[in-house]
Amino acid sequence: MIKIVIIEDEKPAVEKLKQLLSNSGENISIVNIMGSVEDSVNWLTNNPAPDLIFMDIQLNDGISFEIFESVKITAPVIFTTAFDAYAIRAFKVNSIDYLLKPIDPELLSNAIKKYNDHYSAEKSEQINQMISEMPAKYKSRFLIKTGVHFKSVAITDIESFFIQERATFLLTKEAKTLDIDYSLDQLEKMVDPEDFFRANRNCLINTHYIKDMIGYSGSRIKVKMLYGSYPDPIIISRERVNAFKIRMDR
Repeated sequence: MIKIVIIEDEKPAVEKLKQLLSNSGENISIVNIMGSVEDSVNWLTNNPAPDLIFMDIQLNDGISFEIFESVKITAPVIFTTAFDAYAIRAFKVNSIDYLLKPIDPELLSNAIKKYNDHYSAEKSEQINQMISEMPAKYKSRFLIKTGVHFKSVAITDIESFFIQERATFLLTKEAKTLDIDYSLDQLEKMVDPEDFFRANRNCLINTHYIKDMIGYSGSRIKVKMLYGSYPDPIIISRERVNAFKIRMDR
């Protein structure tokens, strides 16, 4: 939806523009309509910027260029006016088009297309960037079924996840082993990588519970955990050793 502000002091012109916008086929919401420089400055100062502004030049208390002198306008502007003398000045501000009254519906559609082609794509890119920079949402608990009972285990109480005989288990800091219905590949994406490290194909460990690290053959590292009693030693695989060292050295 395109959020639009109209700055126009002639009521018939406002109604005509609203009709043209309604018939444009675009998904549009008119946020506010103002008819003076003073009202426009006050509103634009105290409200979030709209997506697009339609702006007449001659207003009832001055010309609209005075608005730009009083408030920073970040939204693109389509000027709608009966005067062609201001076109050059208009394109020195945020103008993306300059429409002479009476407004031609086709020219209006072309002006909105300019907005869609450039500003909508830019806005979408900004939103995607913001989303990519948002912190990922990782699991804070796992609900485990044990017989007819259920147990909710906090992620901070889990020492490791490991595979044994093709089944996946988690080990708690109380040294309790519970089976879990996820693969290690799935679990690796569900837990915070700041806390958990994939030691090898069969084990995902909580680095906060590491008790000891011992040099092993082939420049590998053997890890001992605080509570775990594992059937096999936990060996950091050769291809993960450098990443492990970096993790534990920062």
